Amino acid sequence: MSEDTIRLATIGRILRRRWQLLAVLTVVGALVGYGTSVLFPPRYTASASILLPGQWEERELLTQVNIATSSAVADRVAATLGWPGVSGGDLRERVSATAAEGNIIKISGTADTPERAQQLSDRAAQQFVAFAARITGGTASPEAVTEPEALRRQVVQTNRRITELAGAADPGRSVESVQARTSLEKLRATLEAAMKKLDEADPANDRATMVVMGPAPRPAGEAPPTRMQLVVAGALLFFLLAVVGHLAAARANRRLRSEPEIAAALGSPLLGSVDVPEERRALRPEDGGARARIRRFLGVDTRWDVPTPQTYGDEAGLRIRYQRVCARLRDRLPAPRRLLVVVPADDSIARRAAEQLVAEAAGAEAGNDPAPGSSGRGYPVLRLVEVSVDRPVVPDRDTESGALVVLSAGSRTAGELADIAEACADGRHEVVGTVVAGTVRACTTRSAPAVDNAAPALAGSGRATGGPE
Repeated sequence: MSEDTIRLATIGRILRRRWQLLAVLTVVGALVGYGTSVLFPPRYTASASILLPGQWEERELLTQVNIATSSAVADRVAATLGWPGVSGGDLRERVSATAAEGNIIKISGTADTPERAQQLSDRAAQQFVAFAARITGGTASPEAVTEPEALRRQVVQTNRRITELAGAADPGRSVESVQARTSLEKLRATLEAAMKKLDEADPANDRATMVVMGPAPRPAGEAPPTRMQLVVAGALLFFLLAVVGHLAAARANRRLRSEPEIAAALGSPLLGSVDVPEERRALRPEDGGARARIRRFLGVDTRWDVPTPQTYGDEAGLRIRYQRVCARLRDRLPAPRRLLVVVPADDSIARRAAEQLVAEAAGAEAGNDPAPGSSGRGYPVLRLVEVSVDRPVVPDRDTESGALVVLSAGSRTAGELADIAEACADGRHEVVGTVVAGTVRACTTRSAPAVDNAAPALAGSGRATGGPE
């Protein structure tokens, strides 16, 4: 799995084999989202629109947006609302403004009730318009205000003087008088046009009349994120984290899966692979604690990263693999002898395969079952021994001289297999072979014959059927 590409089939296996754990984590995520919504009470947002007449550039609109959310406007809003314990600084966090198309500024207010949200947005819009009008019309210097008025008075006086000069000229009696009156009229028209342009260029004429486009509508629902959104987001987040955690753990998994890698880690030849029917895990004495029951309920004891077992139609096909392994083991030994079948203590698949292997060897020897093409030597006597993976200990060499390691694929790392091989060497046992066990879905189940692990199985001379695959 550590080198495989993540496919949809992998996600499907996680959902099928760990659905209990995923369901529990999803519920936990939903509860976390609900708790978050309790810590953060619901909020409601109302918006009021303000029209800015005239021509405005984009940077000028951004300036107005900053003014709408400034502390000066927020303090005025707080003073007019009179909410206890709410200052202008608090309102600055609840009021926002954006510039829309068409010279429209939208001011939004957020509060804990729809009524307060509507009231906040309306007051913020009103105070912004009043403050903007004050900036436009009342903050200029006295000289800047009196100069245009003085210019207008001067123009009025000039027009009056032009009228007096035109009346004093000799009307129609000479060419010079006609030209003088024409020049005076042109001067009057020029002055009037200049004053008109001056009035039109004054920004106070068109920008001081901002209009609030009606009261803010009362919000009908909560502002996001709502309680339901937080619950759904929490459930989805925990579900995705659980799936990603499974994938990350599988990527980091260094357990050996291929048969050649397992045999190389043990330093022994591979005798073959065997299958055991898939069955419900039986409870062992150490599985009675509360933690074990929780693990079984969540399904974490079931491995999800192994391929789906194939279906075997008959039991004879399963036994053929065991018989071939026994024949290969017999052919590798110079003479019949007693061997230990070493199995990891927590590997139930390997233990069942080892029991079946011991039973097949004993049954074939007792029944004198010949195998075509075999050497005629007898089957070895096998005894099953379970070892701890953390600190493996193999019995010292006594009546048995050699070890056969049986384990399931993908259950052990290279370091753990090296420890098992070292434990066999410490007990003066040569690892004569490795057998890899897997599970299959059998149509008909058959319980393996009971084997006494304490006493060695007796075997006579005989030959097993089957050869190397």
